[in-house]
Amino acid sequence: MKMKVFGIPGLVLAAGLGLAACAPAPPPVYGGAVVEVESEPPPVQVEARPVVPYQGAVWIEGHWDWRGRWLWVPGYWERPRPGWVWVAHHWTRWRGRWRYVPGHWQRV
Repeated sequence: MKMKVFGIPGLVLAAGLGLAACAPAPPPVYGGAVVEVESEPPPVQVEARPVVPYQGAVWIEGHWDWRGRWLWVPGYWERPRPGWVWVAHHWTRWRGRWRYVPGHWQRV
C-alpha cells in the first residue's frame, strides 16, 4: 500500500485547522450582512414608552444603528409570539471592533 505524503503545506494546513477550532465562535448574525465598526456605540438612550396599544404587547427597545454615523432607531410595540421571547438588538466587542447583533425572536 502506498502512503501519500503531504509535506510541509499539509502540516501547515492541519495545524491551521486545529487552531481555528480553538478560536472563540463569532457572535451570531441573524439575516443580512455583518455590520462591524471601529467606534464604540454611544450609550443607550432612555425612551419614554408610549401607552401599551393592547394587552400583552412586547416592547422592542430602541438601538443604535451604524449608517456612516451613529443613528438612534426608536423602540416600538409588537404583538407577542406565544412560545417565543424577544432578544434585544445589541453591539458586542469582536476582535477589536464592534459587531451588531440584530434583535430577534427566539423559541423558549
